[in-house]
Amino acid sequence: MNDILYISLFKDYIRNYLTLKRAIGYKFNAEAENLKLFDRFVLEKYPKAHALTKEIAFAWCSKRTYEKRANQRSRISILREFGKYLNSIDIEAYIIPKRYFPTEKKYIPHIYTICELKKLFSQIDKCKILSTRPYRHQIIPLIFRMLYMCGLRASEARLLRVGDVDLKDGILTIRQSKNNNSRLVPMSNSLTKYCQNFSKKVHSCSISEDYYFPFKDGKPITLRNLYRNFRIFLWRAKIPHGGRGRGPRLHDLRHTYAVHCLKKWVEQEKDLTVYLPVLKSYMGHHSFSETAYYLHLTADVFPNIMFKIEKLYPEIIPRLEKAHNETY
Repeated sequence: MNDILYISLFKDYIRNYLTLKRAIGYKFNAEAENLKLFDRFVLEKYPKAHALTKEIAFAWCSKRTYEKRANQRSRISILREFGKYLNSIDIEAYIIPKRYFPTEKKYIPHIYTICELKKLFSQIDKCKILSTRPYRHQIIPLIFRMLYMCGLRASEARLLRVGDVDLKDGILTIRQSKNNNSRLVPMSNSLTKYCQNFSKKVHSCSISEDYYFPFKDGKPITLRNLYRNFRIFLWRAKIPHGGRGRGPRLHDLRHTYAVHCLKKWVEQEKDLTVYLPVLKSYMGHHSFSETAYYLHLTADVFPNIMFKIEKLYPEIIPRLEKAHNETY
């Protein structure tokens, strides 16, 4: 992603900005692609512009008819940070205020009930072999189990390599995930045994760098394929789906894992001030507020334990509308 050609009068600023961000550990691949589009936009509409004016900022950040609010917010955020960089090197740049554009109603994660999980995995385990995907019936049941039983993001699971799965000690190595965060994720004994059986059938001749969940041509299973399978099994399990943007989502398996962990700890009267940092590290959260958010979800989904949570930890339960959006 370092060979993107920038051609507007902002080209040197963009290249220097990306170099700076990557030097301190950010991948910035998606941002580089977005700034490429901004670069082309400026060249076409404002070819003589040397500064990021208010007119340019609003012209670029206005919502397209075909895009979601989330995509617009992403473009605004990237340009806002680039504008801050320009200001830091004494280049004029207009910064669009936060929350200037209206936002969509926030999605409240669907926390699967135990009954729903049983129905869902019952259908997943009926996954059939396909001539074009000979390992499909092996891959799908395991990768969905990892999403729920380890609270992984879909991208973390699908990008695992053979060498990242320690079959002896039952530990997954998650490399450079969101926020460039790497971590070790212990598995349960049952999931470790599942992986051992899977590896015997699928990876008897594989090398360490091969993807653990192969799709085709040596590439990993795709997010699109995972989601397509998810919708099929959700429908077969008779779990209603509210339509685009309404869920349940594949990513909600991760949310469900966190909420079920917290529910169990509260019922066992564990000290959450000790266990929350553990959950934060396990799930690869960037900030404590991302983890503490699940306290509110737990109380909301399981009202019978709300009083206990609020009594013990009133100061660390965030308001629900401050949910942190996560990506696959």
